[in-house]
Amino acid sequence: MPDDCFFQFEQDFVDTLRCIPMVVRYKLDICGVKLKLQHWHRFTHAQRLWLVQAPCDTAPEKACYREQLRAWVTELTGAPPADLPVPDPLPWESDGIPTAILRQLQTVGQAPFDEEQWRRLSPLQRFALLKLSQPGHENRNFLPALREFGLSQENCIHEHDAPQ
Repeated sequence: MPDDCFFQFEQDFVDTLRCIPMVVRYKLDICGVKLKLQHWHRFTHAQRLWLVQAPCDTAPEKACYREQLRAWVTELTGAPPADLPVPDPLPWESDGIPTAILRQLQTVGQAPFDEEQWRRLSPLQRFALLKLSQPGHENRNFLPALREFGLSQENCIHEHDAPQ
């Protein structure tokens, strides 16, 4: 399985694909399909791998991805998965840093990075930061993602850390 499909902060589950990786979550959002973790767990490893690796950039690729995913879920459960609205434009394609990310930076005590740094991130990196900053989401990978993407302020000396 190609390592470039996954982020470092996902390495604890990529061998088994027990969790839905960001690359698949990204494709679900751009295809407008809600996939439940219970559905993911019922897929074979080969199906999960296909969902990781299948192209999903052009309109025909998105349609193929969506149709295949809906067919598998329907086959497993007897009902198609729910649809998700696909916003236009996608929130991670904005030139400005989304408010949810700015809020999460404040929550974890990190200074905001600048919009130029945001623009240099790949769409998948932007998507990951946005997903990891959503309320109700397990945010434990937000700081590791910041470090991985070179956006962490960890090397700054805080006043209370400075030698006296």
